[in-house]
Amino acid sequence: MNHIPSGTILKAFIAGGEDGPWMKFMRGERTLEDFSQEFGRLCSEMSQTSVPVDSFFSLLTSEQVARQFPVMTEAISQIQAKGLQTAVLSNNFYLTNGKSFLPLDRKQFDVIVESCREGICKPDPRIYKLCLERLGVQPSESIFLDDLGQNLKVAASLGIHTVKVNDPETAVKELETLLGFTLRMVVPNTCPVRKTMEIPKDSLERYLKGLLETQTTGRLELLQFSHGQSNPTYYIRLANHRLVLRKKPPGKLLPSAHAIEREFRIMKALAKARVPVPKVLDLCEDSSVIGTPFYLMEYCPGLIYKDPSLPGLDPSQRRAIYTAMNRVLGQIHSVDLRTAGLEDYGKQGDYIPRQVRTWIKQYRASETSTIPAMERLIEWLLLHLPEEQRTTVVHGDFRLDNLIFHPEKNEVLAVLDWELSTLGDPLADVAYSCLAYYLPSDFPVLRGLSDCDLTQLGIPTAEEYFRMYCLHMGIPPIENWSFYMAFSFFRIAAILQGIYKRSLTGQASSATAEQTGKLTEFMSNLAWDFAVKEGFRVFKKMPATKPSLRSFHTQASPQTLLSITGMRSYSSFPEPSPACASKGALVISPEGLSQPVRELYHRLKQFMEQRVYPVEQELRSHQASADRWTPSPLIEDLKEKAKAKGLWNLFLPLETDPEKKYGAGLTNVEYAHLCELMGSSLYAPEIFNCSAPDTGNMELLVRYGTKEQKARWLVPLLEGRARSCFAMTEPQVASSDATNIESSIREENGCYVINGRKWWISGILDPRCQLCVFMGKTDPQAPRHQQQSVLLVPMDTPGIKVIRSLTVFGLEDAPGGHGEVLFEDVRVPKEYIVLGPGRGFEITQGRLGPGRIHHCMRLIGLSERALALMKARVKSRVAFGKPLVEQGTLLADIAQSRVEIEQARLLVLKAAHLMDMAGNKAAALDIAMIKMVAPSMACRVTERAIQAFGAAGLSSDYPLAHFFTLARALRFADGPDEVHRAAVAKMELKPHA
Repeated sequence: MNHIPSGTILKAFIAGGEDGPWMKFMRGERTLEDFSQEFGRLCSEMSQTSVPVDSFFSLLTSEQVARQFPVMTEAISQIQAKGLQTAVLSNNFYLTNGKSFLPLDRKQFDVIVESCREGICKPDPRIYKLCLERLGVQPSESIFLDDLGQNLKVAASLGIHTVKVNDPETAVKELETLLGFTLRMVVPNTCPVRKTMEIPKDSLERYLKGLLETQTTGRLELLQFSHGQSNPTYYIRLANHRLVLRKKPPGKLLPSAHAIEREFRIMKALAKARVPVPKVLDLCEDSSVIGTPFYLMEYCPGLIYKDPSLPGLDPSQRRAIYTAMNRVLGQIHSVDLRTAGLEDYGKQGDYIPRQVRTWIKQYRASETSTIPAMERLIEWLLLHLPEEQRTTVVHGDFRLDNLIFHPEKNEVLAVLDWELSTLGDPLADVAYSCLAYYLPSDFPVLRGLSDCDLTQLGIPTAEEYFRMYCLHMGIPPIENWSFYMAFSFFRIAAILQGIYKRSLTGQASSATAEQTGKLTEFMSNLAWDFAVKEGFRVFKKMPATKPSLRSFHTQASPQTLLSITGMRSYSSFPEPSPACASKGALVISPEGLSQPVRELYHRLKQFMEQRVYPVEQELRSHQASADRWTPSPLIEDLKEKAKAKGLWNLFLPLETDPEKKYGAGLTNVEYAHLCELMGSSLYAPEIFNCSAPDTGNMELLVRYGTKEQKARWLVPLLEGRARSCFAMTEPQVASSDATNIESSIREENGCYVINGRKWWISGILDPRCQLCVFMGKTDPQAPRHQQQSVLLVPMDTPGIKVIRSLTVFGLEDAPGGHGEVLFEDVRVPKEYIVLGPGRGFEITQGRLGPGRIHHCMRLIGLSERALALMKARVKSRVAFGKPLVEQGTLLADIAQSRVEIEQARLLVLKAAHLMDMAGNKAAALDIAMIKMVAPSMACRVTERAIQAFGAAGLSSDYPLAHFFTLARALRFADGPDEVHRAAVAKMELKPHA
């Protein structure tokens, strides 16, 4: 149809061999834009006609072409279930957004080797060896699958077993033969019975033969369902009978929990009411059979969707699935209680009050530590109970993965897991079924949709889903929806706490139960967010008495900062360019950010709460261990997760990177809000590749680096594969005055030769540190600010000697540390100089401006965290007969800390706003002011928190001591307080226009 000769694209692919455009593109040596132009030109020359390369590339990367085969996905899961490793070895390329194209679920693989990242393509033997090295296996211990003979031939020559993939099904069968075990589960969502959940098969088999009246001699097959956190659930096959067994967990149980007798009763009654449930067969309350009571039902084959985003379905199918789910919930709520014989299945009336009290009691019985959000919720829920709704059967745990769907129709075959069912308020079920809308897609216990594009997926929003339910039931929508969501998240937080408590004694049935201890607080914080929303709804309905004086989103244009007679003008603004027009809003609250940035902020916040805070103690322990100079594997794992969530390289300002080639394209004000979040954890900046000194060095390379310098150093830094350091401070001179620098850089035989001693070089001890940005003097006779130059020095250059590791108040800050370093006849090529000789002072000033404000942004977050820890501490401790929170001096300290944090935050945001509107130079005064204010403020706030903690505040059990050390050190870093005070005073004394 497009008149392009057959085979043109294929010929263009192989044209030029290793030096052809396609191979260079896959080795990461060409950008997509460069490749498209070169490849299009080549195709057009071959075909003597214009070739639409863009449309071809769009097709190549589309979901229809680049999809993962389900049979392969299942095989990978089974391989990993056996404890074996998996890797993907891919010839791929970078997309325009800077991400590599790999249309697979990266979480399925232990090792990922990509040609565009490594600069090597299959069938080069080096890439196979690299993959084997990262897996830590020998060639004879590995199996390689590929569809190209040349790739398989090289693998085989290295001693690797190979499987040719012409057809995925056939390839999996061949792989099964090599491995010696099946890669396809006959029963979905099952696994071998876990050791702690084993049941006596002999007595169970005798019981079943009596129940089923069968004399079969066939082997009883027993598997465990992977889902079902509370009551262990098993698949049974005996002769031609396929059954499901649900039992109480072993050990001492919480009162009224795990009532399988009620499950049996409700399912039996609902089947008669034509609600789709599995057919129940028998209830056995004799614990001597398998150790605890249980019941049996027929196995219902069908589909269980564990991922609420429904991958692999088209948008219309997804909407139909959610519609079917919604309808069956309405069907449950429409059951006539009298006809079904369920009038006494639960108490009628006061459902929400009873549930709140029940879950408070359950939570208290399983509590292992104090969770502030749970304490607030317990108090708030009891004070905000809704008016009574009608009474129906409620499922209690109604969600997508508790439904079995027809394999070919969008129809619910069975509703599972009735353990929490009772009579009550149906809206509690509706709210609970919406939990997934507010959870991230990688949430460990229940996958969510909060980071998904629901419109593109075809999935109704939470609001649409609720309206759909109201339409099905013929009822008007309610106003206090946020209360029901707060209650639902509170309840699941209590459930997770119970599962965690049982996991400590081996009673919980799920393999992931132990993780839930870290998730209870995350869920309770979500619940509190909804409680706050409900509070705002009630507040808005109240009659207004006077206008609110506080605005969370202040529009500040240059004209709002006009000078008043006798008062200092805060800055002199040039006319804003059209590009700056969109940046005219000074946003003082995250809720005032644009929607995309606000979503990014909330994703970052969720990641911090779910992934970072729970592992901080483990990371602190690593820093104190014998392995502290080796980067933490946990940090590296979190970095990959942050990349996958799009939380990576957020720091580069829009003015530096207007095309968003390297970063997220945020303004300084936008980044300030995100940076504050990251500052609340000492480990977060590195996890998101936003840590100093790398951020400053990357911005330096983006602003001033040549194409070759960027290719060598910027790319690995942006990808997080390398770290860097900045060498300026010297022990023999007052380095706060950069013109004092004495280290020499002299030109000799086409190279630069460096000699000098530097100290307080942060990050230089990190084994990943590959680049040192070095400042020294090239011409001592030049004008004072043109004597210095900046060189990019590879860390493996001979002559670099680390003399010692320096400590800050005894802390080593491993693995990066702070080094004193001797540079002795260090030779680097001339092309490694930045901008040219004599430009060092200009470069470092350009680098330090953003770096200084980033430190201040992070210090606001650090101070907020210190204050939060302080508040939690004083609420939970008693001294001299009354809680610490009632001690007047502590109340005064809390108030003072809040005031100082708010003052500093506003000054940080104003400085960031000026940087966006008028540039770094025009904002120099404000940057100097905030660098004076923020570190001192953080020292005071943290010191007060330490005092409230007592001796514990000095220990490594809490981050406060490290917080204080960092804040105190930042009164020197990037210029001591005295230098900034002098700069502010000089600018203050200048005559104003």
